[in-house]
Amino acid sequence: MAKFGTGGRSALPRKSNENMRLIISTVIGIVLGYLIGISFPTVSITKLHFPSSIISYIEDRNSGITTQTLLNHAWTSANNQNRNNATSNTTDTLKIYVPTNPRGAERLPPGIIVQNQIFICADYGVTQMRLDLITQQKYLVTFTVGYDQKKNIDAAVKKFSENFAILLFHYDGRTSEWDEFEWSKRAIHVSTRKQTKWWYAKRFLHPDIVAPYEYIFIWDEDLGVQHFDAEEYIRLVKKHGLEISQPGLEPDKGLTWQMTKRRGDREVHKETEEKPGWCADPHLPPCAAFVEIMATVFSRDAWRCVWHMIQNDLVHGWGLDFALRKCVEPAHEKIGVVDSQWIIHQVVPSLGNQGQSENGKAPWEGVRERCRKEWEMFRKRLSEAEKAYYVSKGMARPNSTGV
Repeated sequence: MAKFGTGGRSALPRKSNENMRLIISTVIGIVLGYLIGISFPTVSITKLHFPSSIISYIEDRNSGITTQTLLNHAWTSANNQNRNNATSNTTDTLKIYVPTNPRGAERLPPGIIVQNQIFICADYGVTQMRLDLITQQKYLVTFTVGYDQKKNIDAAVKKFSENFAILLFHYDGRTSEWDEFEWSKRAIHVSTRKQTKWWYAKRFLHPDIVAPYEYIFIWDEDLGVQHFDAEEYIRLVKKHGLEISQPGLEPDKGLTWQMTKRRGDREVHKETEEKPGWCADPHLPPCAAFVEIMATVFSRDAWRCVWHMIQNDLVHGWGLDFALRKCVEPAHEKIGVVDSQWIIHQVVPSLGNQGQSENGKAPWEGVRERCRKEWEMFRKRLSEAEKAYYVSKGMARPNSTGV
């Protein structure tokens, strides 16, 4: 009886203690759930943001066009809208990954990938055959050229060793005249009049065609290379793990962005500082994960992705430099500028002179107007493709002051 009585007296406190533990556990669970919830990033769509403070001079890398305009392609995400109250981080942006995309393009939203690729069959077949014959070369360098720039191209080609295959895209139709240079006889020549670098790249540099090459140089014709050595450049790119890169630019010539300006105290840099308000995130363009399109160098894998992002009908490449980061991860570590191997942008107005005069406007004005239109078209397509991707995943588009 005594034992029974003792057990009976302890039952109520035990039940009370259990209830208290349950209440405490519930409260702790609610608090932890709240803390975990706010720690996850808000689903956001990478968008093109237009900071009103960014005003500068844009130079068309092929035509030498200079125009004062609003640099409205600083890319940011919707969760960076309140910059004064929070420090953003690139890991806060939900990453896109689509296994059903073409190989190498899994990081792109499906809507930006052109479904019907365009090729010029006859020339494309010849290019493929010639490339297959010289696969002993490790790297590929391409220049989009006119014969008037032959001296500059001759000097540039001589900076590349026999480890590089040379491919010239001729926009003026003059190919046989290059035979005066000994190296021209082993080069590949593709000719289509009045076309641009990215038009050629989309049609003749399919990732499967250039797969034998570890790195692909896609360069303009107006680059001074007195301080450049291609073999040393490759060594530094490998050393620093760069998937997308460019040589540093001489600060006093043809410079638009601080990111691409050569620094004399290092081999490579991957980030910079711009004017206040230009960079929503220190890991995003134009302060990081950014190179220009005048002298870009791609690894084999990076090019496979970038090629799929290039649109069939957009030939000038405006806006592409800000989107390159979508093809490597983490972009702020794998995109950079090689300072100790640097070049000079000579700003030769070759592309502008290929335009046509319409409505009393100079040829270069028509080229500039098309560049601007293509820039906006690419921006809109990429934004809509990313929106469609998130919608397909059942994720609501966040409120944003937008594009």
